[in-house]
This record gives sequence, structure tokens and C-alpha cells, in this order.
Amino acid sequence: MTGIDTKDVPVLRVTDAALAKVLGLRAGEEGGGSLALWVEVSGSSGGAYTYDMYFQATSEARPQDWSDERGGLALVVPADSIAKMRGATLDLSRDLLQGGMIMQNPNQPAAPAGASPAMAGPPVDLSGDVAQRVLQVLEQQINPSIAAHGGRADLVAVDDDAAYLRLSGGCAGCGMATVTLSQGIEVAIRDSVPEITRVIDVTDHAAGTNPYYEAAKT
Repeated sequence: MTGIDTKDVPVLRVTDAALAKVLGLRAGEEGGGSLALWVEVSGSSGGAYTYDMYFQATSEARPQDWSDERGGLALVVPADSIAKMRGATLDLSRDLLQGGMIMQNPNQPAAPAGASPAMAGPPVDLSGDVAQRVLQVLEQQINPSIAAHGGRADLVAVDDDAAYLRLSGGCAGCGMATVTLSQGIEVAIRDSVPEITRVIDVTDHAAGTNPYYEAAKT
């Protein structure tokens, strides 16, 4: 891992815009006033960390966890995520393609030997004209925009009028993937490649590739 290690740097900052968003989400939780925003590294994808963010009682924090308070919001980062997140900032994206909230983290996971950012599994033939035009949209329009936030969209397959995509990277936020796909990526692909009428997300969200806010853990 590379990045900021000094103990003088806060583990996690939250911008005013993100704070307002999180407080609004917490207001919908039962007993919201006693809940902290917990943020932990859940894994890595596409050369960036992925995150799990949820509301949980502040009292559940252990002495070795990092905790802080920002504008009435308690923040907790579990001990095993502290070094991976030190110097990170949670912000609200202003990019239509990104949607939701984003994590700007100066730290990056070490790349496994021989690892590739492409999807795992058997290779899929993407040499067709339609697939190549979809790839061109992703590489020229979509990925340059979301890469600034650690995100990436990869084409998995094209089948008839459908393009299958996998989203990855360090983006995070409530319903972020749905917003990204429907309001940004899908519109761009359908405008440029009229043969495609459906864009289908095959991201394994349950594995934390693109985390969502969860209800308070019990």
C-alpha cells in the first residue's frame, strides 16, 4: 500500500455536502441520533479500495477503532481499515456520471503479481463492431470521467441489443450504481450506439464491489 501514513493526518474527512447527505440518510433510521457512520475497507477492485458504509451505534466502537465527530455526525473507522484510509475524504459527487458520494483516498492497495484490472473468468469475444463502439464510448467518455474518483466501467459482453457492464473502483454512495448506470453510462452508450437499447449491470454488489449504505447493523 502507498499513501499517507503520518499520525497527524485525520483518518477520514467529510465535506459539508457529504455531511448534509449522510445526516439526511441517518434521519430516516430508527434511533438515528445514536448512530455513527461506520466506514471500512471491504476489499479492492480496479486498483482502488472498495468500501462498506453503514449506520451503527457509536457505542459499538472499540478502543482501537478510530472515531471522530463532524457537525453532529459521529464517524468510526474500524482498526483494520485505519492505515488503508488515513487521509481519505468522503465527498458528494457533482458529476452526473458518478452520482451519490465518492471516496477520495490517497492510499491504494498493492497490486497482486500478475493481476489484471479486467474481469475474472474466461475471455469473451468483444471484437464485433457493436462491442468495439461500446468500448470506445467507455474509454473516451465514461472512464475518463469516473476515473477521477477511482471508478471504472468494463464491458463484459454484448448480446443482441444488450450491453453487460461491470462497475468497479472506490466509488460509494446510496444507490450510486443505479444512478451511474441509468443517468450517465446508459444514456451515453445508447446515444452513441443505437443498436444497444439495454445496459445491464452485472456487478457483484453483495461482494462490496460497489457498496451501498445499509441499515444499522444489529
